[in-house]
Amino acid sequence: MKLKKIQIQIQMRKKGILKQTINNKTKQILSALGYENNEISIVMTGDNEIKKLNNKFRGISKPTNVLAFPMLNNDFSLINPELLGDIVISVETAEKEAQKFGISLGERISQLLIHGILHLIGFDHEAGKLNADKMRKKSLELIQLIEKNSNVEVF
Repeated sequence: MKLKKIQIQIQMRKKGILKQTINNKTKQILSALGYENNEISIVMTGDNEIKKLNNKFRGISKPTNVLAFPMLNNDFSLINPELLGDIVISVETAEKEAQKFGISLGERISQLLIHGILHLIGFDHEAGKLNADKMRKKSLELIQLIEKNSNVEVF
């Protein structure tokens, strides 16, 4: 089956962040998870914008690496049951973390993309050790699927 729609908005451009690459990785991830017919929106932004969103929706006034806004199991799912939700990734934070972890920016974006998508479909690492372990295991499976570097772990 063909994926209906992946919307990608790049508000912050950096070398190594290509819309087509993000699109292809997103397709692979969604297909592996059985969500190839669902819709998703991905925004690549900077620290200032993600800080505003983090403060507005989580009450935390600092930048974060990724935010996920699930739509699958809430009131909006009645309107569009195929809409998984939105993911917002801070390119600036991802770049700092990539340097810290000794991986490429593209590899870090892959990790954050997987993390965000798993949150959209109901995984929650903050809901106890068992759930965190499940999410980590699934993240490892997916990172090995979409990344050539076998040394890339999950965070």
